[in-house]
Amino acid sequence: MEEKELLFTPLKIGTRTAPNRIVLNAMECCDALDNGDPSPATYKRYEDYFRGQAGLVILEAITPQYDYIARRNQLSIKEHNIPALKKFIAHLKEINPETLIFFQITHSGEISNNVYSQRIRVTEEPLPGYEDAKLVREDEIEQVIKDYVLGSQYAYEVGADGVDLKLCHGYLGTQILRPYNKDNWKYGGSWENRRQFAIDIYDRTRAAIPDENFVLGSKISVWEGFPGGVGTAGPDTALMDLTETIDLVKQLEAHGASYILESAGSPSHTLDLAHPDRRTPDYAYMHFYFQKVCKEAVQKPETAIIGSAYSIYRDGKQPFCAVKPEKNNLRFWGNKNIKEGIVDAVAIGRQAFADPYLPKKMMEGNEKDIHWCTLCDHCVEFLIRQHHVGCATYDPHFTEEYVKMVKEEGKLKAKHT
Repeated sequence: MEEKELLFTPLKIGTRTAPNRIVLNAMECCDALDNGDPSPATYKRYEDYFRGQAGLVILEAITPQYDYIARRNQLSIKEHNIPALKKFIAHLKEINPETLIFFQITHSGEISNNVYSQRIRVTEEPLPGYEDAKLVREDEIEQVIKDYVLGSQYAYEVGADGVDLKLCHGYLGTQILRPYNKDNWKYGGSWENRRQFAIDIYDRTRAAIPDENFVLGSKISVWEGFPGGVGTAGPDTALMDLTETIDLVKQLEAHGASYILESAGSPSHTLDLAHPDRRTPDYAYMHFYFQKVCKEAVQKPETAIIGSAYSIYRDGKQPFCAVKPEKNNLRFWGNKNIKEGIVDAVAIGRQAFADPYLPKKMMEGNEKDIHWCTLCDHCVEFLIRQHHVGCATYDPHFTEEYVKMVKEEGKLKAKHT
């Protein structure tokens, strides 16, 4: 490792400083206790993340309410969870006090699971495939905002360094931001109405938590890649038009965001865009452009842009064409994109399942010891079927669980979360 390799230099996020520029994305794992507290399996995952010395860890989608959830065994952040979450964070900070941890506050909206919760939608005409979702308006969304704010207050109370106010991947925040949300209501129709939902959450969260040491930010989908999705030119076209996305980044920064975590797609609709697959590796290159768009949109040099879709680059041994492996790996692109001002940090998702110790191994120059993600997506299959999630390639327990799952439930027919 070079002494001044940019991936392993500190990154300031708000008033906090991450020790390096490798971020572990929020990855849902369906392994909370029945009351939403961290389970022993949750502890094991995050202990590994902290021992692995990532600069920042985003705690997976944690819900401040139970009526509209996507996962049966989802972490929750309600009053009864406070003692367990305090213990959890204190334990992780004992392992490694330098790694930052942000809680991703979420609401599943139309992609909530109707078996044990309720789907809701914000459009009179439901998005195709979500006809069973209940139409909601101002009263229900007002409660959502209150839940976001209260969940953020609890995150502050239990010792998190900040929150990710989730606005990505087809969850409720994304549904409100979409041009498809075309009805004329408080948070629908015009772009000024749709963006106001995010602005209200930011303003009210900062008012409730005036401590500037508590970081606010959001993971956003820059372009969802289907008609009417975020980043499109209108409610009935998939034509990319990032005008609203650029303004969203500017508005979030103006209202208190210290970072933007770039992503794209919606795993429920455009999964490969959200995390490029072996069949479609080239989608990953699009994320560089999305990161650059976000970087150019922010007004303050200290507002951090974190880029997604880096897991696929691995050690350069993937089916990309027209490029040398040594110039197409995770280390190469991370350093290059940071140096060229395209992004400030890189985020990995599935790769953290395969090897949570990747940051430490990379810092020590031990690439040969890294368990590189094979992009088999068995972890995604676990999530879709509501099983506990882990790496079926390198963890014998999850290998056995995967074989058992396929034997009992058959092969997955459609890969959408």
